Amino acid sequence: MLIFGHKFIPSNSFYHVSDIDNITNTPPSSIIHIEFKEENLDIITHAKINQINTSIFVENIREIIYASNLGASFIIVKEELAIDAQKIATEYLFDAKILVLSEDENEIEKYALLGIDGVIFSNAIIHISS
Repeated sequence: MLIFGHKFIPSNSFYHVSDIDNITNTPPSSIIHIEFKEENLDIITHAKINQINTSIFVENIREIIYASNLGASFIIVKEELAIDAQKIATEYLFDAKILVLSEDENEIEKYALLGIDGVIFSNAIIHISS
């Protein structure tokens, strides 16, 4: 199970960007974090073309499918979507890992028992501005 942003476990940070220019303000080999929105498709496409690891935050099943097809390395979901997201990822052999956004380390065990790929705590996501 993957864990990002927990105080006991060193992990990569995810850099939330709001435009393509923000990517230049991230360290080399960063994981770029993007919210799935139509207006962010240019950032997502740029990241895919340039083979930049991305995490995409999604809010429904359709967006999970889009994120996978757009080359996401990680698909981040809220708790209520976690089980369905993991079933879809497993069924269709996604390359992307499903991460549940969490604020409570006590949820790690629950997600592990459900077979979710991992958890990400909000402090692992760094907001980048121009």
